[in-house]
Amino acid sequence: MAAPEPKAIPVICGPTGSGKTEAALRLARQYPIEIISADSRQIIKYLDIGTAKPSPEERRSVEFHLLDLVEPGETYSAFRFIEDADGAIDTVLARDRIPLVVGGTGLYLRVLTEGVVEIDSDDGSVRERLEKEMEQAGAEAMHAKLKEIDPAEAARIHPNNRLRVIRALEIYRLTGRTKSELTSTGAYRKSSHAFAYCCLMPSRDELYRAIDDRVDRMMAAGLLEELTSLVDRGLKDPVRKANVIGYSELIDYLDGNFSLAEVVSMIKLNSRHYAKRQMTWFRKQSGCVFYETRPRLEQAVAAHCEKLKPAQIKLDSPPGGRLNGTGLAT
Repeated sequence: MAAPEPKAIPVICGPTGSGKTEAALRLARQYPIEIISADSRQIIKYLDIGTAKPSPEERRSVEFHLLDLVEPGETYSAFRFIEDADGAIDTVLARDRIPLVVGGTGLYLRVLTEGVVEIDSDDGSVRERLEKEMEQAGAEAMHAKLKEIDPAEAARIHPNNRLRVIRALEIYRLTGRTKSELTSTGAYRKSSHAFAYCCLMPSRDELYRAIDDRVDRMMAAGLLEELTSLVDRGLKDPVRKANVIGYSELIDYLDGNFSLAEVVSMIKLNSRHYAKRQMTWFRKQSGCVFYETRPRLEQAVAAHCEKLKPAQIKLDSPPGGRLNGTGLAT
């Protein structure tokens, strides 16, 4: 008898300002959820307001994982994220609770399913070139290239699985070693879990309005004062090195390069540009299902939570109403 399919860990992803955390917190009122953050900015200590970390009250009501892991300016790799995320998921499951991955860092979310090689740098340019080669040469030709380089991996991948073919070729071009070789040495890592990607993707106009409003709220909540306190503690250069939107622009204000009004406008513009890049990234994420509204996304994620919840827990109907399997995706 074939082994049963693994139950997928639900993932709420989407661009900055789309409402991912709000959706997760609403679901946590209905299910025994613990949240695993997949946000490359929220892993940085002390940068709280500008990264929209959950408030102390929210962190008391729901268990969050992978927050405040590194000092400003300290390197944190996707390879390490795989290890930390898998460990957190296993811990949550061992407690008979439901792990919910929430975040907008596309690289972190991609490596959960595609895996990652422990390398010094990967700026995405190699993958972009391979994607262009795939468009020009076609799937069969690119699979043939992989077969020449790494016949063992090519035998495991169907020629039409373009993403996996590109990833295997990317690994070779980045490292000079095949994925098969790296897997055997432990330098290649992939999550042991299956994932269900649910992406909250509001209309662009709605998203940009939400981003502008959130920047205004961050400023009113004390973002400048938070940064000034970090500068007074001697952390100006590490915070600048972290290169987080909101903090980098405000450092320019403190340096006298721009007025505060100019900097706030820059933060809004840079946040919108970042959101646009995220939307492009998620459209390339394999298996990602898109939802324009938060209620529909919550309903879809609730369906996955139903499959993962411990049998002894009896819950009311999930957020968004009855699960009838219709009209979820838009």
